[in-house]
Amino acid sequence: MKIPLKRLHTYFYRYSVAFFFILVWPILYFLSRKKQRYKYINGFRRLIIRLSTTISGMFFNVKHEEKIDWSRTYIIIGNHTSNLDVSAISITAKNNHCFIGKEELLSNMVLGFFFRTIDITVNRDSKISSFRAFKTAAERLKDGVNVVIFPEATIPSDYPPSLHSFKNGAFRLAIELKIPILPITSLDTWKVFWNTGSEYGSRPGICNIFVHKPIETAHLTLDDADTLRDEVHDIIKHKIELT
Repeated sequence: MKIPLKRLHTYFYRYSVAFFFILVWPILYFLSRKKQRYKYINGFRRLIIRLSTTISGMFFNVKHEEKIDWSRTYIIIGNHTSNLDVSAISITAKNNHCFIGKEELLSNMVLGFFFRTIDITVNRDSKISSFRAFKTAAERLKDGVNVVIFPEATIPSDYPPSLHSFKNGAFRLAIELKIPILPITSLDTWKVFWNTGSEYGSRPGICNIFVHKPIETAHLTLDDADTLRDEVHDIIKHKIELT
């Protein structure tokens, strides 16, 4: 597809997300009024994702290294090349979960709703904000909610994208709480929808997602945080290089 058509596809996808969000808004509003109802919001997020991506011709092919026990709680670690990575993980995670993301997303009509309710915002330039975000994340994990973190901190600006270094906050948290890490590799979402889609647009296609086996942390100490970070980075990098 040529760039003008790809940009047109991006607008179609964005408006379809907005349309389905508005369609279920009354239910989301009702659920958002009490925190006890938050656990149902992810179901409607998945519904919006499935409807908007399907009508836009974008699909997710999810493969697993082994069967995942979704009754357990995980810190989900993913590489980040596309806004569709959030959609992919939302569909892949079979239990309740939340994302940590930059506070600028609060201004987005759709994403802002989720970050004001079930997700966690962070100011990347503020140590205090980061501390508060991870403290909130710890509370969610203790309540049995998966926390999704993209440890590259942002979508890299290089195109085609390469895997950048990971920050170690997520891995320290996993060790402190003895929570297993669940790496998820987005293999080619960037080919369908790179970054926000504003520069190269988007197109119909299949996004291939690979769920690795969980990495246990119960036997680790905080001195192992950097090693754990590098291990997860290498797992995801190796999977990307195989494609």
